[in-house]
Amino acid sequence: MKRQAAEKRGRGAETIAAMWLRLFGWRILARRARVRGGEVDIIARRGRTLAFIEVKARGTEEAAAFALDQYRLRRVAIAAGMLAPRFMRSGDDLRIDAIFIVPGRLPRHLSDVWQG
Repeated sequence: MKRQAAEKRGRGAETIAAMWLRLFGWRILARRARVRGGEVDIIARRGRTLAFIEVKARGTEEAAAFALDQYRLRRVAIAAGMLAPRFMRSGDDLRIDAIFIVPGRLPRHLSDVWQG
């Protein structure tokens, strides 16, 4: 039961994040893109930037930042590496971003969070 509630919350947070990105000119290319070794919550494009985005929904921004650890970022980076050829165009800038969804606050989009 607890797992189902977390799954529902996660999907809701991803929907909010996708809407937020659209407001700022991003085009959503994929959601919950899975490959062996990882998953990317949202793949989005704006101009020449292709972003692989991890969404974290927590009670506070500090908790969301804590949940975005190196292990999870590494899994997103592995998945992004495998998925990039499907979505990438010549001359694209690739990056891994994060969006924090916290109750009562606007979503927070952090650019280029992976320095691996």
